[in-house]
Formats: sequence, structure tokens, C-alpha cells
Amino acid sequence: MATLQYILKRLLLMIPTFLLVMIIIFMLVRLLPGDPAIAIAGDRASDADLAAIRERLGLNQSLWVQFWQFVSNTLQGDLGRSILMRAPVIEVISNRLPTTLFLTIYAVLLSLLIAGPLAFVAALNRGRWPDALIRTVFQIGLSMPVFYIGLILLTFLAAQLRWFPVGGYGETFGERLYHLFLPAVAVALYTSAIIMRNLRSAIIEVVDAEYVQFARAKGLPTRQILGRHVLRNALISTVTLLGLSIGNLMSGTLVTETVFAVPGVGRLMLEAIFARDYPLIQGLTLTFALLVSVVFLLTDLVQSMLDPRMRLT
Repeated sequence: MATLQYILKRLLLMIPTFLLVMIIIFMLVRLLPGDPAIAIAGDRASDADLAAIRERLGLNQSLWVQFWQFVSNTLQGDLGRSILMRAPVIEVISNRLPTTLFLTIYAVLLSLLIAGPLAFVAALNRGRWPDALIRTVFQIGLSMPVFYIGLILLTFLAAQLRWFPVGGYGETFGERLYHLFLPAVAVALYTSAIIMRNLRSAIIEVVDAEYVQFARAKGLPTRQILGRHVLRNALISTVTLLGLSIGNLMSGTLVTETVFAVPGVGRLMLEAIFARDYPLIQGLTLTFALLVSVVFLLTDLVQSMLDPRMRLT
């Protein structure tokens, strides 16, 4: 019962957040330089043609009327029609969104596979050479931006050695794993450095806790102590950081997908901005906001499972 109330409380908190995001999106999109009517018709279009386009898009109406239409249409599931793609926005996003979700999940799994074991090795060898080596290597990865890591991987592993394709997405599940390996690794190397440092610090703190020392005094096996006591409590802060990292990954796919020519919503956002495609920009931003809200909700739920005291907050 407490878990259900906790979930409902978090869902209710998403409503005002989403409404605030809609207001911010609407205003920011209108502040973009350029005229979408000119972007559609071209610089040589007549005034009559530009006026007809503005009327069709509703740009000749007041901001209050435009905002009301935006909110009412959004609540009805109508995000408008893309100026760039000449198709319904929800259809365009639906075609590109699975690619970005696949890339994000792929990168997160690689990050956990890299950061988890190495964090344990570094924490259990605190102050010795394995700890120093792991921290140094991850510090180098943390100091380089994702797009730079991507360019290095793209230049050597794809362009020169030809081990991986330079872009694309693939058709089957296996082809997608192969095509998206380099962009996923580029993102995972940066993300895993953040997760490893946090998880290492959390493990060191938990290992020195009194209840872990008591478990050792009882003669419990080391594997059981690390799994039931150390890992469970160390993951509480790491799950929070992972949730924030996933949110950043989803909103930061613009650079990664552009570098690797991945046909996802991040690359689509860049194309929509250059084309002054108001409906598509608004739809993409709302999609990102909704996905990030869902990720944060799932993060809170996982934290409540690891620490039941959080359900009381």
C-alpha cells in the first residue's frame, strides 16, 4: 500500500512539471531567430505566399491563442505537422525514437558492465596500484568530451581499421548491436567514469560501516557480505547518479548521433532547429521531457526498493 501511494505521489508531481515544460518550450521556440514561413517558401517567396503559410501554421494569431491551441492539441495527442518532413510530428518521432532508445539502453548497459566490476576492484584495493591505475584511466576518459571520444573511435576503428561501420543503424537486432557499438562505447566510456567514481566512494563508505564489520564478526562469507550488505547500500546513491546520467544521455544524443550519422531523434532535433520547424521542435522537446520524467520516476522506484525509508518522503 505504501509503495502504491509513493508511485501515485510521484505521478502527480509529473503533471505540474510537464505543464511548466510546455510553457518553456512554447516560449523558447518562438524566440528562435528566423521566420519559419521563409524557411518553407524560400527567400524569393511573395508576401502573399508567406502570409498564407503563416495563416496555415497559425503564426498570424496572438501568442495566447497559439499557446492554447498548442496545449489543447498536445493533450489530444496531436503534435501538429512537421514542416521539414511534411508528415505528422508524432509519426516522425515514432519512426526515429526507437533508435535513440536502443542507443541509450545500449550505452547504459555497457557503462554498468565497465564501471561495476572496476569500482569493486578499486574500492577493495584502496590506496594500492590497481586503485590508482583504474582511477587514472577513468580520469582521462572523464576529461574528454563524448564527441571527441567518438571522433577518435570513428577515425581509427571505423575509417582506418574498418572493424565497424562509420554510420547507420542496421535492420536486424544483431546488425543494430554492430552498427551502434561505437557510439554506445563513446557514450559509455564517459558515463562509466562518473558511475565508477561514485560507486567506488559509496563502496568504501559502506565497507567501513559498523553493520558490515558486525557481519564479518558473525563469520558470514565475503560474497554474501558484498552482495547483501555492501552492494545494496552502495547502489542507493549510484542509482540516483545513473538516473541523472540517463536523462543527460537522452537529451545529449544530438552530438553522438550527428557524429556517427545515427538516424535518431537527437539528429532529428538538429535538423528541425536549422529548418525552423516549430511543431517538430516542440514535439521532440516534449518527448525528451516525458522520457526524462519517466526515467526519474523509475529511479525513485528503484531507490525505494533499495531503501524503504524513501517511501516516507
